[in-house]
Amino acid sequence: MATARKGRELFTILETSADAESSTACDGRDSPLNLSADVKWFEIPYRKPDSDEENGVREEEEVVEEEEEEDDDEYEDEDGEGENGFPAAAAAGTADAAGFLAGGGCNIILVTGSNGINHDEEEYADDCYYSTSTNCSDTASNDSDIDFSDLEEEERRSCFGFEEDSDEDCTSADFWGEPDQVISIEPFAAASGPQHSLGDDADTRDYFRILFPDSLFEHMVEQTNKYALYRQRRSGKSDPHWHPTDVREMRAYVGLNVLMGINQLPDTGMYWASDIFIGNAGFKKTMTARRFEKLTQYLQLCDRETEPVRGERGYDALFKIRPLLDVVENTMWDSYAPNRCLTIDKCAIVTKGRFSPTQCMPSKPLRKGLTVWMLCDARTGFCHRAKIYVGKPDEDEAAACLGYRVATSLVRGLERQYHHVFMDGFFTSVPLLQRLLRDGLYACGPTQPRRRGYPEVLRPSNVGKLSQGEFYQCQRGNLVATVTRDAKVVSCLSTNSAPGIVGISPGRQRAEADGEEEGDGVNCSGSSLGVPRPLPLLLYQENMRGVDLCDQLRECYQVGRPCKKWWRYFLWFYVNLCIVNAYVILRESRGGTPPAGFSGKQFTQRHFRVRLAQQLIGDYQGARGMERAARKRHADSPIEYGHRLERMSERSRRCRNCTNKGLRHESVFGCKICNVHLCRGGCFSEFHK
Repeated sequence: MATARKGRELFTILETSADAESSTACDGRDSPLNLSADVKWFEIPYRKPDSDEENGVREEEEVVEEEEEEDDDEYEDEDGEGENGFPAAAAAGTADAAGFLAGGGCNIILVTGSNGINHDEEEYADDCYYSTSTNCSDTASNDSDIDFSDLEEEERRSCFGFEEDSDEDCTSADFWGEPDQVISIEPFAAASGPQHSLGDDADTRDYFRILFPDSLFEHMVEQTNKYALYRQRRSGKSDPHWHPTDVREMRAYVGLNVLMGINQLPDTGMYWASDIFIGNAGFKKTMTARRFEKLTQYLQLCDRETEPVRGERGYDALFKIRPLLDVVENTMWDSYAPNRCLTIDKCAIVTKGRFSPTQCMPSKPLRKGLTVWMLCDARTGFCHRAKIYVGKPDEDEAAACLGYRVATSLVRGLERQYHHVFMDGFFTSVPLLQRLLRDGLYACGPTQPRRRGYPEVLRPSNVGKLSQGEFYQCQRGNLVATVTRDAKVVSCLSTNSAPGIVGISPGRQRAEADGEEEGDGVNCSGSSLGVPRPLPLLLYQENMRGVDLCDQLRECYQVGRPCKKWWRYFLWFYVNLCIVNAYVILRESRGGTPPAGFSGKQFTQRHFRVRLAQQLIGDYQGARGMERAARKRHADSPIEYGHRLERMSERSRRCRNCTNKGLRHESVFGCKICNVHLCRGGCFSEFHK
């Protein structure tokens, strides 16, 4: 142990070399829960600043200070003062520590003095809890892959008055204590993973049927046919281009929408274009463009005749998609048992138009959209539950407690299974973590320091300016409050993290080019030095990715087209979510082995979607496909099979036969069965041959 005294600051530097690293840094077997084995972490014992042992150290340091006073004065004259009252000489010593860490060791700096915070001596002795400064390098980057800028609207101060959820008042002065208590974490032993009985011969449609059963297609067909009649009765006239649909056609319709997410074109009609470079032969064979538009027009999931209006008893804002939600929410929950680490966060759905549930999110890449809160697996990205935001509640207190209610509803059914839940700052609060801890669930996430129950001494006005890697902690049993500075000042709460543990994650790998010198902050193995972080932030960084992973898989290939009806966005969102979940189940069940008949090297999500769309469409052919097949079989006498030249419309259109020849002629005549305009000359017979 080495000590140094610079000015009025006292530092205790714990040095660990590569030889003694095994005794200080824990290996993967003894590493903290939920933390990857490649994270080098160190446990710093709590030391009270006003203890007798430290007073003795200070007396010894005063003697050392008198002997080295002249050297200190020279350092101060040359380098001057640094930030937070630290002398610049300390930065030079920190640079040496960075070099030591690059060579295989690590320097952890315990701040046992005033550490740059302006306090009176008596007041500081009462309020000093626990702090560390881990400035291992003065060249450490300010960039961080932890972004806490997405904290939502601040909840009202009175929203967390849950007497039934808190045994003691979290705002009392003696609620928080020093971080020297031992936390208790029960092991996770529940069953997890895919829950199905499919064999090795199962294909993509079989996995999709687990999440989206055939009964939903039958329900869509029934309600679509009823809605078409309902619209025609209300308008008082029949639609000559509509005829009832069936299950095979509805499957083909969904399959075409899945393919549209892979082969994306700006307009729906371009898939049926006559241009060979734009049009899609598979779409033309499956159904006509007019039939696709009619199915889109009358697509429905509920009985509109029994829909209650706003203000009536039994009104449901999600009535239009309630049958879909009732089925899909159960299938997603039953088809995959949750793993130990789960993530709660929100995702946004792109919309066009004005809808009442639409939210504006200036801090998000997608600034406007529909909000859905999701509970996802932190490792695979499987979505277990999703809750739709339908607007702010009428009661002010209920609106303020929105994050609490959403989080508790998402984890309902996981009590006493000892999962570790990582959530966004919109949800994290002292009452919520207390409630989850009593239910047998551990949690971790950033929070707003102004929220009720957060320690007063850890608020920014009391902490002051922190250097990068420096942090303070308070503890109440398993509940640990932390404030630190990463790229910015971050406040977080956790019930699964022991206090006093600092970890350094490996940075980005940097390939060493021939003849290129090694950069600052990069060790000989090519990995750059990471920013030291306390254990709660390390766990958050490692596991707060489940919803992001699900969004990445979902956003790669969108399903459905933009429209004016808000509920259609949620319909295609859940269809897309079922595809992603089915792909995760297939990948987890087969261990990377592709289905039978696949000849590629790697079975990716794109292959899964193409194969699923092909199996949904099958051998279905609509009116256009059947007429084209009949036209090829009976090309000798087209009039015998109903093809005749007749007036198509009052407005002339381009002749299809002349267009195929590269000529431009227009005509009001044509063939209604083929739905094309043709010239009155020889174009009719020539086209049908």
